[in-house]
Amino acid sequence: MRYEFDDFVLDTGRVELRRGSKPVDIEPQVFDLLVHLIANQDRVVSSEELFDAVWAGRIVSLSTLTSRINAARKAIGDSGARQKLIKTVPRRGYRFTAEVITASDETDAVPEPESALRQEISFCTSGNNVRIAYAKVGSGPPLVKAGNWLNHLEYDWESPVWSHMLKWMAGGRQLIRYDARGNGLSDWDVQDISFDAFVRDLEAVVDAAGLKRFALFGASQGCAVSIAYAVKHPERVSKLVLYGGFARGRRLRGDGVDIEQAEAMITLMRTGWGQENPAFRQIFTSLFVPGGTPEQMAWFNDLQRNTTSPDNAVRIRLVSDYMDVLKLLPQVKVPTLVLHCRDDAVQPFEEGRILAAGIPGARFVGLEGQNHLILETDPGWGKFQEEVAAFLAG
Repeated sequence: MRYEFDDFVLDTGRVELRRGSKPVDIEPQVFDLLVHLIANQDRVVSSEELFDAVWAGRIVSLSTLTSRINAARKAIGDSGARQKLIKTVPRRGYRFTAEVITASDETDAVPEPESALRQEISFCTSGNNVRIAYAKVGSGPPLVKAGNWLNHLEYDWESPVWSHMLKWMAGGRQLIRYDARGNGLSDWDVQDISFDAFVRDLEAVVDAAGLKRFALFGASQGCAVSIAYAVKHPERVSKLVLYGGFARGRRLRGDGVDIEQAEAMITLMRTGWGQENPAFRQIFTSLFVPGGTPEQMAWFNDLQRNTTSPDNAVRIRLVSDYMDVLKLLPQVKVPTLVLHCRDDAVQPFEEGRILAAGIPGARFVGLEGQNHLILETDPGWGKFQEEVAAFLAG
């Protein structure tokens, strides 16, 4: 189905919004929201109906809906002040008011709306009977995402920081990801939180998911875990994608400033983790998403409460600070793509270069941007998609 209005074409078959001949970047939930508003343009659509249509009834805050409405308006050249195309009806909902021409095409594919892209969460057992939560979503060639610095299968899936990447990865693929021990839906009360234990968690998930051969994606500290797994099980990893990673933790880089910063972060975690402490939030958030929106920064504050305890946060951070896979790099035998943002404040750009230089035949891509977790609005997001998609398809 195609909906034509103003200078725009919304094509559900291609899951695409175009202005003239140029495609418009639009997040999946925003696309689904626009489709529902346009398809019901003859009436006011309530917030509750939009929650059901776009989020399949999952619990979502009103501020999240408002942010998606604002994003939809921005995508089609509207605004909250003008309300030329999307009108807010106080206390009732929203209505699409532009004149729309509808065109059906029997050759159009029937799209699977983002709301139908549901993850299935299961549990497996890692070393010492630790329960590890993992999720499968989508269909197609398998892509495994290694656990990184704090995850939560449910929370990340809906977050304004992770959701765009995860749902993009699940498009045309089966995405398998998990919460490593000590955080998320996996067991928190565990004796062994170590690098070797994190590798065992990945091994347990891959075996439980019944995967024989798959592409492996690592972000941040998940890169080191992915490298260790690829060296240990080269026959199972078809391709390796590493984003924002490092071979040596902060305390092993030989820089006094890095060590002092690592100590300061540990102190802050012990005293401020999960608390309504604006000073702590500002320091933590300004490192990971310095270019984030207020909504994204608020999510990072909630991340503290939802993902792990203060004690586990310190333990996991110390493992990260002492990680060292430098000697493993020459042993990586699978095709590898390394991506890193040039102004990353958490892991220096140089660390990405070290990874790529140490892995035989690795391809290195520098991305524009300063956020450690690449956001949908970042200048490097489009290039990230292009490079990863081409690499996995090649």
